Amino acid sequence: MASDRDGRPVHVGTKVRLLEIAPFLTRDLPVDEVHELEAMVGEVFEVYEVDDDGTAWIEKEWRDEDGGYRSHSLALAANEIEVVE
Repeated sequence: MASDRDGRPVHVGTKVRLLEIAPFLTRDLPVDEVHELEAMVGEVFEVYEVDDDGTAWIEKEWRDEDGGYRSHSLALAANEIEVVE
């Protein structure tokens, strides 16, 4: 089962605030993608999956200048999120 930094349970549909992103996730990314991920910190997301390892997943989509969509999905450790009530 997934939990947040305070040990509160996290399920599919739980709203969580992204508190931080693990540095290893951005190490090899282009600068523009790093900025997109960093901009997600502090935002509230709905958990769309809790995997078999008990990891909560969130996603954000962006519309690019060509009218297409890009997205980032993140698997988050408990210390990286807090439940928003």
